[in-house]
Amino acid sequence: MLDKLSPQPADKILMLMQMFREDPREDKIDLGVGVYRNPEGVTPVMRAVKAAEQQVWETQTTKAYTGLAGDPAYAEALGKLILGTSVESERTSAIATPGGTGAIRQAMELIRMAAPEATVWVSQPTWPNHLSIIKFMKMPMAEYTYFDNATRQVDFDGMMADLEGVKAGDVVLLHGCCHNPTGANLTEEQWGKVADHLLAKGAIPLIDIAYQGFGDGLEADAAGTRLLASRMPQMLVAASCSKNFGIYRERAGLLIAISPDAKAQPTVQGNLNYLNRQNYSFPPDHGARLVMTILNDDKLTADWKAELEDMRTGMLALRKQLAEELRQRSNSDRFDFLAEHRGMFSRLGATPEQVEALRRDHGIYMVGDSRMNIAGLNAKTVPILAQAIVDAGV
Repeated sequence: MLDKLSPQPADKILMLMQMFREDPREDKIDLGVGVYRNPEGVTPVMRAVKAAEQQVWETQTTKAYTGLAGDPAYAEALGKLILGTSVESERTSAIATPGGTGAIRQAMELIRMAAPEATVWVSQPTWPNHLSIIKFMKMPMAEYTYFDNATRQVDFDGMMADLEGVKAGDVVLLHGCCHNPTGANLTEEQWGKVADHLLAKGAIPLIDIAYQGFGDGLEADAAGTRLLASRMPQMLVAASCSKNFGIYRERAGLLIAISPDAKAQPTVQGNLNYLNRQNYSFPPDHGARLVMTILNDDKLTADWKAELEDMRTGMLALRKQLAEELRQRSNSDRFDFLAEHRGMFSRLGATPEQVEALRRDHGIYMVGDSRMNIAGLNAKTVPILAQAIVDAGV
């Protein structure tokens, strides 16, 4: 059996990480891996997380299972952070998952179980794992235009034209905020038009919200998700705590399902529980418990929000600095979009050859499609990157 397995293609980002580690240059810059870093290049443990871990260590009396869906208090606290008061709690079901990736996988499992004929529509481009999971599960998939490589902005007309092909029962995957890999987001008006269109088509949105708090703030970043939740009869939301709580290795995620009415909720919750049982039985609890502890403690919540805001504004400052440096060095405004994008990522618009030149000649590592992690920079490396971009002819 095992001798019949075929080699799988290597993950491009993991390959990039390995190349970076092996590069002997001291002035190399890693803009590939998708983790937040502070100005010292460290992915820190947030103050509130440390305090929550201490609190859990002092008060926890058992490591027994919590339940197939995880601790209900975790789903309630994180669900409120994401959805606010946009939808009645009686219509929502949720399960804890191993990170946001686990939430996406369980969402796909639920879709396949409920409507195997449904097509899942994804933005072009999107996070590569979206495509990988859907293809691995052999689910029908279609792409819709999202990003204009010339303007480096959302091609909304192209997006809506492509979504004309959506059929009733199809699922449209949308990024809640801080679009990965482009950093270009829908406006409030555009979110409203998307909601109108999905309602008219009878389609179901699946929101991937992995960066809430990294864009324009916790409330603003959830606005699109909440707008759809307030209007759509059915919806799925896959959330991650890796970035905004900084607990990447703890793998804390949540899948929320919004049912047409309260009567359907118990059946939906039962199916979510069933999926957890089939995939990994009981979900991991430690990261979820830290999030729950923080969100249910006013002092910890306030400190977490303050540190998250510092992270967010720090990334915005780096974006503004990079755009200004590039304007000066290129004598052009063609890079101003960097200051307008939000979140950790922006797609620079470089060709694969230019990306290779940046790595080869300047020790600057970014993904082949020119997605770069803004949080991998600091005030000292921004001018170095700007000059390298100009030298590479981007």
